[in-house]
Amino acid sequence: MPAVSIVALEGDQTGQELLEEALRVLDPAVIGADVAIERFDLSLENRRATGNAVCLEAARRMRETGFGLKAATITPEGAEDVGSPNRILREAIDGTLIVRTGRRIPGVTPVAGVHHPISICRMAVGDAYGAEQWRERTEDGDELAHRTETIRRSHCRAVAEYAFREARRLGGKVYGGPKWTVSPVYEGMLKEEMDAAAQRHPDVAYEPVLIDATLAGLVSGAADAPLVIPCLNRDGDLLSDLVLPMFGSIAGAESLLLALDEDLEPTVVMAEAPHGTAPALEGKDVANPMAMILAAAALLERAEATAEAARAIRASVAEAVAEGVRTADLGGHAGTREFTDAVIERASRKLAAAGGQAGKG
Repeated sequence: MPAVSIVALEGDQTGQELLEEALRVLDPAVIGADVAIERFDLSLENRRATGNAVCLEAARRMRETGFGLKAATITPEGAEDVGSPNRILREAIDGTLIVRTGRRIPGVTPVAGVHHPISICRMAVGDAYGAEQWRERTEDGDELAHRTETIRRSHCRAVAEYAFREARRLGGKVYGGPKWTVSPVYEGMLKEEMDAAAQRHPDVAYEPVLIDATLAGLVSGAADAPLVIPCLNRDGDLLSDLVLPMFGSIAGAESLLLALDEDLEPTVVMAEAPHGTAPALEGKDVANPMAMILAAAALLERAEATAEAARAIRASVAEAVAEGVRTADLGGHAGTREFTDAVIERASRKLAAAGGQAGKG
């Protein structure tokens, strides 16, 4: 049996090219561990050809293996088209949590002096997305728009609990929160679960802050330690788009979709880069593979047998950038494949040395 079985979800345009680079890093000859890759073609063409059946089959395999690595895909605009594969996959694996982590990239100037990692831990379901909406005319000729949003306590508990576990892992603190003062019944439910999680994890620093103050704090020095910010779905979507670019580029970030069991332990982890398919870069060997490589490392990190390989890959990515191996988006001249080669060379060397040291013991 392989140490880790990963479902590779193939995508479109540059998204697929970068997935191939990440899979090169996962080669057993590089990481020294038996990693099996099973591919599913989630390109727009094949999703249309199969009527999205390929998405459901890929989701079934992810539930069995526990791990998925997804390339960026095209979501067509037409209402009669195949729709969003991310939504289909999320619903099929019962994904309830999205974690996106921004981190410092060597040599890249961050915004507001941010140096420590910041993780946005948000609901993947409910809230403003999927809300019932309607409009009605008033007698005086005006028009009203209504929206009924719903969140579950179980999802609030999952977000809060995972945020504290992640903060412990990062050696940081849980920071932020919803606007519970204005919305004590709705948004207050997440705050209640954050407070309950803080009682269960007294060793983790906890600084609850209203969402508007959270935004202000992020650009005025609150990130003086690794932060994990628990969020409702809509708040987390917006915060991710703020936080990741604060590190000067989203290239150093990955996005994780998690399905959790009754003990709030991950049963499925699907990792991807937080960027799109970048059609203008397709076939030019200039796109930055960092985020996809870090997404692959995030999967290895969650399997005990490959945790050491994950650490070596992360360190090798940082070293390559620090030593000047950078793609054009980071001010360098390295091509896509050249950067991956640099990571592979460094990771192989680190893991070989670690193996040698273990042998001596």
